Amino acid sequence: MDASFPEPSLYTIKAVAILDNDGERIIAKYFDDTFPTSKEQRAFEKNLFNKTHRANAEIIMLEGITCVYRSNVDLFFYVMGSSNENELILASVLNCLYDSVSQMLRKNVEKRALMDNLDGVFLAVDEIVDGGIILEADPNAVVQRVALRTEDVPLTEQTVAQVKKLIKDTTPGWLKKGTVREGNSQ
Repeated sequence: MDASFPEPSLYTIKAVAILDNDGERIIAKYFDDTFPTSKEQRAFEKNLFNKTHRANAEIIMLEGITCVYRSNVDLFFYVMGSSNENELILASVLNCLYDSVSQMLRKNVEKRALMDNLDGVFLAVDEIVDGGIILEADPNAVVQRVALRTEDVPLTEQTVAQVKKLIKDTTPGWLKKGTVREGNSQ
């Protein structure tokens, strides 16, 4: 076998990141030790953002890492792999991440909406990639799994907004405001 081609591996994703329009980290998960410290990770993210925030491309090779990216309003989505990784595979993970977030945020993909649903976005990233291995590339399946997992969270670990929504969704119609009748008027 030719020595120039490395052995195929399931560990295709080195990192997933979402940065704001200032290049600041919102979400970043690194799956290997290419950048072992948080300081090195942030320096790489800053460099990556500086190279991509004005470019109209979808892919860049930076510091020996293949990065595919996509921007929308005030967010930048990145998926990174090794220098010899198939860009189409990285792009399918990127599209799954973006489309999943878009569905979860009801097509309102911007920083404020993402921050309000950060827990769900973290779950989506975990559903798509685990330890660098791609688990799912279908955004509908990811959104469905994230919705199931948030319903299974114990009441004490849910946010106030989640509890309010749960109460609103599970309150019977006759108990809702304005529908309860006082006594019997005969």
